[in-house]
Amino acid sequence: MPTHHVDRRTLLAGAAIGAGALITPGPALARSGDLAALERAVMAGRDDSIRRIQEWIRTPAIAAENRDMQKGADYMAALARDAGFTDVEIVPTDGHPGVFGVLDSGAKRTLGIYFMYDVKQYDATEWSSPPIEARLVDKPGFGKAIVGRGAVNQKGPQATFLAALHAFRKAGRKLPVNLVLVAEGEEEIGSPNFRQIVTKPHILAALKRCEGIFLPASWQNSQGAVDVNLGAKGIIELELIASGEKWGRGPKKDVHSSLKAMVDSPSWRLVQALQTLVTPDGNTPAIDGWFDTVRPLSAREKALIAENAAHDSEADMKQGLGVPAWIDDLPFARALERLASQPTVNIEGLVAGYTGPGGKTVLPARAVAKIDMRLVPNQTRADCEAKLRAHLDKRGFTDIEAKVSGGYDPTETAEDSRLIRAELATYARQGVKATLNPRLAGSWPGAVFTSAPVSLPAGHFGIGHGAGAHAPDEYLVIDSTNPKVAGLEKATMAYIDFLYELAAIK
Repeated sequence: MPTHHVDRRTLLAGAAIGAGALITPGPALARSGDLAALERAVMAGRDDSIRRIQEWIRTPAIAAENRDMQKGADYMAALARDAGFTDVEIVPTDGHPGVFGVLDSGAKRTLGIYFMYDVKQYDATEWSSPPIEARLVDKPGFGKAIVGRGAVNQKGPQATFLAALHAFRKAGRKLPVNLVLVAEGEEEIGSPNFRQIVTKPHILAALKRCEGIFLPASWQNSQGAVDVNLGAKGIIELELIASGEKWGRGPKKDVHSSLKAMVDSPSWRLVQALQTLVTPDGNTPAIDGWFDTVRPLSAREKALIAENAAHDSEADMKQGLGVPAWIDDLPFARALERLASQPTVNIEGLVAGYTGPGGKTVLPARAVAKIDMRLVPNQTRADCEAKLRAHLDKRGFTDIEAKVSGGYDPTETAEDSRLIRAELATYARQGVKATLNPRLAGSWPGAVFTSAPVSLPAGHFGIGHGAGAHAPDEYLVIDSTNPKVAGLEKATMAYIDFLYELAAIK
């Protein structure tokens, strides 16, 4: 149902000049005298900003399908140059390339920026709006939004940050911090080669000058609140494969199912192996030694989780997820503790034999389980991969292949780092309720930055709203009708204020 559209540029143009209409500026931005010029530039660049998001969505690079990856890297490099980055280069890896660039404004401090240019796969038949057309649609309760794969994860927020850089150029103002950009095209397959990019000597040297690294995000909920994550779980993505050929039993190609009476089944072989990985309820990893290095939650982390549980709506979360209860019928606070503290072994998909309509009486020669394992401090990818292999071998499953496609360690960032304090100060100034969260249950390759040799704080920042990452009808709000949620222009100005805050914070 169409919503009434207000011409925001006309509405804001008169109020913005000298009045800080889009945001409440921090002291550093206010003292700079740049606010009015930057706000005018943000509003003047609105159409270009929308077009930038749409064109990026229309240029999909999907690592899982090896689809247009060089084109995606080229497009990322062009976006960086257009936003003012210099020495932009496409960085080869053993897999898909990354992109590096710097923006030296002569400032005293430098901030690192992490981008990803790849997106998840999609099934266009599941979408109400075509996934790479990037149409503007009405989103009830939020306003006008761009719908498309990558809209919120992560092209929309990243393009909004680029809009802030374009505003500096258009306004003829220097950035208050220097920037170092590192981008990859393999985030959605577990960043298997990202460390190769970051540890190249000249890139590592540039990153070592940074105060921290951040990923632009548009994660305001319907009440306008955001989480400030002090870490994230690590991940291992893999396939477990059972085959008659590798096993030396069962068929080497699919055979008639009537032969099950005398022929072994690789599918049942895989099921038996999977059952050893978790407790009977499927909720707790049972891999030998899996919990040996797991760090329990600290008292501070437990306190933060308890505070979050007291203020969050358990009913809304259950409704949004479509679940009636938590594991073991745990109370909300305990469920949130489990979410932050527990490693997981999850089956993403099971594939064997015929999966089309109706039946097909075959005994499959090959069965595959797509698995992701979330890791918590102090687990490491290397140690967990070794433990998985040893666990399977000990139980006689030496024939089950573990084909790892990617992954990385958990990440942690200090609450008192300049990066986190600058985020909290900027959110508070904009009237955004920011909740400290000990650990994002999802994963991103922040450990590449927080661990040696880079060893920097890393996190997410941004206002605005979007949803549907990895799902149909992914979207990013452009014109917000929800007074608690930022639209495109305000989100762009918040990045500008954040840069000034980081430049000035003690």
